[in-house]
Amino acid sequence: MPDHKRLPLLISVPHAGLAVPPELHGRHQLSQDQIVADGDVGAAVIYDLEDEVSRFLTADVARAFIDLNRASDDFWKDGVVKTHTCWDEPIYPVPLEEDTKRRLLDTYHRPYHARLTAAADDGLLLAVDCHTMAAFGPPVGPDPGMERPWICLGNVDGASCPDAWLDRLGACFSEQFEGNVKLNAPFKGGYITRFHGNEMPWVQLEMSRAPFFSNEEKRVRVLKSLIAFCRGS
Repeated sequence: MPDHKRLPLLISVPHAGLAVPPELHGRHQLSQDQIVADGDVGAAVIYDLEDEVSRFLTADVARAFIDLNRASDDFWKDGVVKTHTCWDEPIYPVPLEEDTKRRLLDTYHRPYHARLTAAADDGLLLAVDCHTMAAFGPPVGPDPGMERPWICLGNVDGASCPDAWLDRLGACFSEQFEGNVKLNAPFKGGYITRFHGNEMPWVQLEMSRAPFFSNEEKRVRVLKSLIAFCRGS
């Protein structure tokens, strides 16, 4: 059962890692700056909540090489084993072999999702998949070039948790983030929210990387928002 001294939440932070898989050493052509820019910049600080919640999962692998928030059969250029970054930069000079792709899925993708499934618990209130997003939509996003809200919360239009819950969570975040919060726009929820929403209630949280607060202050305000949501339940 969850530790009731902590918030009854499962927190997932899949895109904070920067590690290059050993299988890809010498295979890719990205600089360190490109690897950083393709991940969730600031997520490791903003969502440093392991001591505050009942369940906490994150990953070391960089999103540029294996995207844990994609389906295992999603092989478009910004899919599970990407060929291009979200900024439309080619990752490999030579395409990866199918065997290498399978090893990446078996080593990184499937174990993370198995851990999420194992962490689901009837005693938990909500699971939150935590991300940061570019302040303006990148080329491969759903909103290229458009300014984004400070906070986007998604429940796949009611499929992954009740709309009333999302509305209440949105109100808690609005109080901390000056009302600059949108629901299901520009993101409704990725693969993690969609797939694991069948196991327990899930929400996707996207935080803009615009410098309206420091990352440390963003963390404080995220925590206050989550505390307010849990107290109101």
